[in-house]
Amino acid sequence: MNTSSLSRRVPVQARSEQRLKTILEAARLVFSEVGYAGATMTEIARRVGVSEATIFTYFASKRDLCVRVLGNWYDEIIAQVENELPLIAGTRSKFAYLVRTHLYRLTVDGTGLCALILSEGREKDDKFGDVIVELQRRYTAPMMSVLAEGVANGDIRADMSLGLLRSAIYGPMEHVLWDAVRKERAVDIEATAASLAELLWQGLVPPDARRGALQQLRSDIVGAVRRFEAAVSK
Repeated sequence: MNTSSLSRRVPVQARSEQRLKTILEAARLVFSEVGYAGATMTEIARRVGVSEATIFTYFASKRDLCVRVLGNWYDEIIAQVENELPLIAGTRSKFAYLVRTHLYRLTVDGTGLCALILSEGREKDDKFGDVIVELQRRYTAPMMSVLAEGVANGDIRADMSLGLLRSAIYGPMEHVLWDAVRKERAVDIEATAASLAELLWQGLVPPDARRGALQQLRSDIVGAVRRFEAAVSK
C-alpha cells in the first residue's frame, strides 16, 4: 500500500467516525424527547442533515440504534463510577455515593432517557428487553461489589442473597425516578439521595448491629438523664 492511498483513507475514516458520533447525539435527543415509539429514523436523519439511507448504513434498525444510544449512556455512567468509587472509603459511604449517582444521572441527564429505560426495558416483543437487562447487569455490578464487600466486612447483613438486596435497593429508587418522569418535575437530588440512602442502609445493616446501636443509644440517654438529675440535685 502506497502512502498516498493511506493518506486518502484516513480522512474518510475520520469523517465516518464523526458522522457516527453525530448520529448518536441526534438519536439520543430524539429518543429523549419523544420516546422509542415516537422516534423515527427520518427525524434523526433530518437533524443530522443526511438521508435516512445513510443512517441505515450504520444501523440495521431503529432498535439497534436505540440499544447503542442506551449502551453509550450506560458506559458513560459506568466509567464515572469506576473512576470515582475507588476514591471513597467505607461501605456506607460507597453505598451512599452509588445511590446519589444513580438518581443524579438518571434525572439531571434528562428524564427522557430514564423513561425510555424504565419503559422499554419491560418490553418483551423481541430481544430488546433482554439487551436492556444485560446493560443493567453491567450497570449494577459496582453496587453488587460494594454489597459483597460489605457482607465480607460485616457491614451488611449476610442472611439475605445479594440479588434480593439489590432488588430492595433499586426498587425504591425506581419509584423515585418514575415519580420524577410522570410528574415531570425537578427532584432535589441531594436531599432525596441522602434520605433514601439512610433509609435503605437501615435495612442493610446486620440485625445485631442495629440492636447494638439501639442499646448504645439507650445507654447514652440513660447516662445523660442521670447526669442531668445529679446536676440539678446539687
